Order: sequence, then structure tokens, then C-alpha cells
Amino acid sequence: MRDLAEKWSVAPDWQSATIGVPGLKISPITGLHQRLVSGGLAAWAEVSGFDGTAAGAFGLTEGIRYSVRLARDRLLVVSSNPLAIPAGWHGEGFAVTTISAGLQVFEVEGPALDAFIARGTTLDPRQPSASAALSLAGVSAIVYRHENRLRIHVDRGLAAYLWTWMEQAAGHIAAGNQPVVIALRA
Repeated sequence: MRDLAEKWSVAPDWQSATIGVPGLKISPITGLHQRLVSGGLAAWAEVSGFDGTAAGAFGLTEGIRYSVRLARDRLLVVSSNPLAIPAGWHGEGFAVTTISAGLQVFEVEGPALDAFIARGTTLDPRQPSASAALSLAGVSAIVYRHENRLRIHVDRGLAAYLWTWMEQAAGHIAAGNQPVVIALRA
């Protein structure tokens, strides 16, 4: 039988992997607690103590716990510490799902960040949108800013692919191969 695993990129050691070129540094982030909240977000905010606002694509988050909007009735809640609210259905009208093991998180920083974003998506990073869910490098990702760095959450099964893409993008940026950006004015 043919070994199809040979087609897949080998995932690096996420504890020590880093991509560094002039103007850009990319690192995996481990140890974050990630929960998906679905349903009544106002009820979630009341029970959890999180306010009702959440960052969208390229929106700014700060601190050790925050939330990003994925859809009208869905949030990704991220925290450095475990959250006190248990997973499951809550009678107040929302559900909480622990997804920490399902998403790999990357952090990108440096003065070449806009060039990196331009390589991965057609969205304008200066125009935050309501939802942080977008297509980056051809895969579905959750993208926002956390304390002046870009954070990217991607399904763990796609993390090795995205890492390979980020290595290549960083190499192009370091070589001065900037993507062409055309600004249309009305």
C-alpha cells in the first residue's frame, strides 16, 4: 500500500520553531486556552465577565484574556489562564466548546508586517471587519492584532502547510520581492 503521509509537510517542533528575517519574526504560540462560544453572546458576557465587544479581522486585542468575533452569534475566547466557565450547554442560552487542541496559534511581528499580510490576503489591514475569520494563504484562519502583533489561529491539521507558506513568504519579503498593491481611488 502506498504511503500517502510522505506528501504532507512534517510539523516543526512548535516549542522552538521560529522564522526570522530582516523586518519580520514569526513564532508559534503555545499554552493558550481557546474556547468557542456560540449562541447568546449577551448572556455569555453577563455570566463570564467578558464585555460584549470582540475584535474582528485586524482588530486590536489586549491583555491575558480577550475575545474575537467569528460570526454574529459566535466568538473565540482566548486566555492565558484557564476559564472558570465549563464547556457545554448553559441554560442562559449559549454553548462553550474547548478547542485549544484543535487550533495552532502563530504570532507575526515586525516592520514588514503589512507586506506579509498583503501576500496572504486581499483584505486591507487598515480596514478592520466585524469577523476575524478570513482566508489567509488559501486556508481559513482567524486573524487579529494582539498588542501590536498579528495573531493567526488555524486548524492544527493545516498548521504545517501554513508554516511552510510563511517561511516562503518571509523569504520573498527578505529578498525585497514585495507584492504589487494597486490602490483604486473613487
